[in-house]
Amino acid sequence: MQSSVIPSKSPRLIAIGTATPPQKYTQAEILKIFNITNPKIRKIFSNSHIKSRHLCLPKSNPEGQRLQESQGDLLEKHKKMALDIGQSAINKALEKARLTPQDIDYISVVSTTGLLCPSLSALYIKEMGMRPNIYRIDIVGMGCNAGLNGLQPVVNFCALNPEAIGLLLCVEVCSAMYAIDDTLNAAVVNSLFGDGAGAAIISGQAFLELSTGPKILGFSSHLITEAIDAIRLDWQATHYALYLDRQIPYLLGRNVKIPVDRLLDRFDRKRRDIQHWVIHSGGRKVIDSIKYALNITEHDVRHTTHILENYGNLSSASFLFSHERLLQEGVAQVGESVLMMTIGPGSTIECCLGEF
Repeated sequence: MQSSVIPSKSPRLIAIGTATPPQKYTQAEILKIFNITNPKIRKIFSNSHIKSRHLCLPKSNPEGQRLQESQGDLLEKHKKMALDIGQSAINKALEKARLTPQDIDYISVVSTTGLLCPSLSALYIKEMGMRPNIYRIDIVGMGCNAGLNGLQPVVNFCALNPEAIGLLLCVEVCSAMYAIDDTLNAAVVNSLFGDGAGAAIISGQAFLELSTGPKILGFSSHLITEAIDAIRLDWQATHYALYLDRQIPYLLGRNVKIPVDRLLDRFDRKRRDIQHWVIHSGGRKVIDSIKYALNITEHDVRHTTHILENYGNLSSASFLFSHERLLQEGVAQVGESVLMMTIGPGSTIECCLGEF
């Protein structure tokens, strides 16, 4: 939509629920568990600006060692934990919206940490007793940016069907993608990501407009094609390994204005008109690069930073954890704007504009 006129019946973000595995580890505890003594790797963990993360680590063998899990074991962990924390996040969001699983008309499930067939959406419908005729989509393999990609079809469905209730679920068991070795690339990945699920209820129903969440106005996307391999999964004989190029913060900072300003121009806004920023917790260098490029403050990224420090990078679910904190804070006023941003492979920058 190129018009600057805000639709009067824009679907609204009604409620957010989040969940994590119960096991929580500090960086020092993870280094001890895996008996990591390499000073270069230990420095990567200590410099990550992360205090703790929720993870599903492999069980110890009789000698007390934590060994690399097989790809089959990792996939089973992905399925088990995704169903566990995913259902918990959905139930929390539904409870806040005073809805039941039977009220859901459309479900979008986002995950990159495992490929399942039947897909996760089908498994949630069965396990939670949702109506078997609901509409659904699974978005697999898009990475950390995929939360906003998954939000778009839910918003579009609810815009076409104003009485519908839509559900977005971002569920990432990042420890189901861990490679345990002594390489520096694995150390960067293993020091950064955490496990978590975020669920959001979307609807245009009038009785739900008492929600404190924002109306969703529009989206924009920017694919940095020259950096398509900067974030990727590589198959390494027995398992997948995530590769993160050290130039990622620089690439994102150089390009982030493009989708942000394009989206704001459509709605006659400037960056100074945005009161609230919900940015992906991609890492401290990524956050700083975006902050400086957009000329926003540390206060603007306070929720992003909090999630990184206490949960790590939760991949596609990160922005929902930050957005939940913004809603809990209760500072957003009617008419104020929020800019959501997710970042991931492609390399991709996704943006969404909302209005409280």
